Order: sequence, then structure tokens, then C-alpha cells
Amino acid sequence: MADRLTIARPYARAAFEEARANGGLAPWSDALQVAAQVVQDPRVESLLGNPHVTPEELAQLVTGIAGSKLGAQGANFVRTLADNRRLAYLPEIATLFDTLKDAAEGVEDVTVTSAAPLDEAQRRKLSAALERRLRRKVRLHCEIDPALIGGALLRAGDLVIDGSLRTRLERIAYELTA
Repeated sequence: MADRLTIARPYARAAFEEARANGGLAPWSDALQVAAQVVQDPRVESLLGNPHVTPEELAQLVTGIAGSKLGAQGANFVRTLADNRRLAYLPEIATLFDTLKDAAEGVEDVTVTSAAPLDEAQRRKLSAALERRLRRKVRLHCEIDPALIGGALLRAGDLVIDGSLRTRLERIAYELTA
């Protein structure tokens, strides 16, 4: 996987710089997501390594399926990838592009794992507290894990905040037996 990311990174950066220069981060993100979905289709994926299919045919196939969502710049980007036999890397390129886009826009993805589902008021309160702490806009992704017993586990990049009841009980048990 590291090799795929290494190959995809320069393309993602080039797309990001082009999008930022033209003020079109969101349209580029959408275009890359659509193109990535196209190349992940098993029927298209089987053609990517086929030596009997020319790069131009592959570019036409991807742009034809993706349609107008790619736009002229996206179609040129797909042609460049096809010419360099890099269309298979579109999913990684799209992911890396979105990471760069989020960093430029000051958005942080935060995964909240709780023992019970959070209601809308709890999500708003938690989101506001995290935005103050991280000094960024927060995009919450909520998961449920009943094994936590109570509380929540928050993950934002390298930051982990474990406020679960399970962890507190484990600490108490450790202190009692130590």
C-alpha cells in the first residue's frame, strides 16, 4: 500500500495545486471521487492492466462513464493518468487530495465511539467543544461500541481522548492489583 501512496502523492499534489489556483477544491474533489469510483468498477478495473487497450481508449472510457462531472480539467487529468498508466491509482489520489483539501480548509475528521447512540444535542455540544480544543472545524463520524460500557472514545488524527467507563474500570483494577 505504501508504494501506491508514494506513486499517487505527486498526482494528488498536482491536482490540489491546480484546484487551489483556480479556486475549485470542491469540484475537483467531486471529480476525483467519481473517477475513482469508475476505475474501481470490476469491469473497468479488468481493462486497466490489459495491454490490448490503449491509454487513449482507457481515458475515453473513464471520461465517458464519469460524464460531465469531470469537467475539462478533470478529463485532461484522467488523460494524463492514462498516458502514464496510473488510472488504477485514482482511489488513492482522491483520498490524498481530500486530505490536502481538508487541511487547507481547516477541517478535522473526528471519530467518536460511544457505548450508546448520540442524539443531535450531544453531537452539537461535542462538536463545539472539539472545535474550541482543536481550533478547526470538526466533521464528526459516530460509531457505537457497547463494550465501552459508558462514555466515549475520541480520535482526531494522532489525538486520542479516552473517556470510556471501560478504561476507567481497567485503571482502577490495575491500581488495586498493583
